[in-house]
Amino acid sequence: MNKDDKIERSGPLSHVRVLDLSRIMAGPWAGQILADLGADVIKVERPGKGDDTRGWGPPFLHDINGEQSSNSGYYSCVNRGKKSITVDISLAEGQKIVRSLAKNSDIVLENFKVGVLKKYNIDYEALYKVNPKLIFASITGFGQSGPRASQSAYDFMIQALGGLMSVTGESDENPDGGPQKVGVPIVDLMTGMYTSVAVLAALARRTETGEGEYIDMAMLDVQLAFLANQMMNYLVSGKAPIRNGNSHPNIQPQNVYACRDGHIAVAVGNDTQFVWFAKQLGLADLPNDDRFRTNSARVNNLESLNQIILKALAVKDVKTWVAKFEGAGVPCGPINSIPDVINDPQVIHRNMVRELDHPVLGKVPQVVSPMRFKNANLEFNAPPPTLGEHTKDVLSAAGYTDEKIAELEANNVI
Repeated sequence: MNKDDKIERSGPLSHVRVLDLSRIMAGPWAGQILADLGADVIKVERPGKGDDTRGWGPPFLHDINGEQSSNSGYYSCVNRGKKSITVDISLAEGQKIVRSLAKNSDIVLENFKVGVLKKYNIDYEALYKVNPKLIFASITGFGQSGPRASQSAYDFMIQALGGLMSVTGESDENPDGGPQKVGVPIVDLMTGMYTSVAVLAALARRTETGEGEYIDMAMLDVQLAFLANQMMNYLVSGKAPIRNGNSHPNIQPQNVYACRDGHIAVAVGNDTQFVWFAKQLGLADLPNDDRFRTNSARVNNLESLNQIILKALAVKDVKTWVAKFEGAGVPCGPINSIPDVINDPQVIHRNMVRELDHPVLGKVPQVVSPMRFKNANLEFNAPPPTLGEHTKDVLSAAGYTDEKIAELEANNVI
């Protein structure tokens, strides 16, 4: 444990320090993953304002006196377990602080536009001089080179530009058809996930070579990478995938179907499960029909199959069908609301939703990491920090005297 660390840390990365210069979502998501794994993550924010997402509300957390805090729900979903310090990196003294902290860090995360940190002399080349073993990850919309490199990007526009919205939403033939974004900022989240994998790979390599690394992550690259089967369907067939609502492009029956009192999601994954599914529908002979005997046949005759399924499902309610299908080993589920999910017995058993104690904010709700380790248990002791909560502690541990810290405060550096 770091001598300045007042947060008791465990997990496989408890020996790692991260300097998180990132804002918004993709970089902070990567930083939170590392923090959940036990890393000491120092988040650098702008004095007075902080990360943009602090203001992305309502809703906002309230302090123990009932006053609205600077922690929005958006900020709070992506900055758990970090220390917040405020530093004005546009000032020479602020840049000096960053270089000082980088000297004793293992990983730096940043998502400024291309060239911004170079202007401030805290880019990879500058920080490499003070710490050659540093693993430095830059996250941008389009990467460090290419015709779009200088452009800004947000999750929503990348979902559109990167092809995801072309395969998300109801068919254009449907009156409600048209492109749709995914209900969470999936490109940001996946970019954060890929970034965390990349920095951990570089960290593992460093144990063998002693060398640091520079990692260039682009949101558009990530979007293309996780188009996955839809992209490969096109590359193999030459036929562009289209929006088809909830219907799976390759495996059937997988769709949302209407029952007597609501909807059910059915995810039949193979021919054996289809036999089980048909039996529960009261249609045991259906798998013997050549149109539906194999998955390929079902995909090619989907319209006919769906008419049969919908007619059968219409006579019973969702709860009844879920019980029947689950009992027969057919993957299915109701269309739960978020409150429904939180109260699911399995979610409760896995203790995924918790309240973390904070001296100012009181009880802070969090959905914790899904990773479970037998020999390096993850602990969640630190909720998202208030703005600048740890500035004095971090600087003091870095060698700054109380007098110097007061001077930096007076000069609006921190």
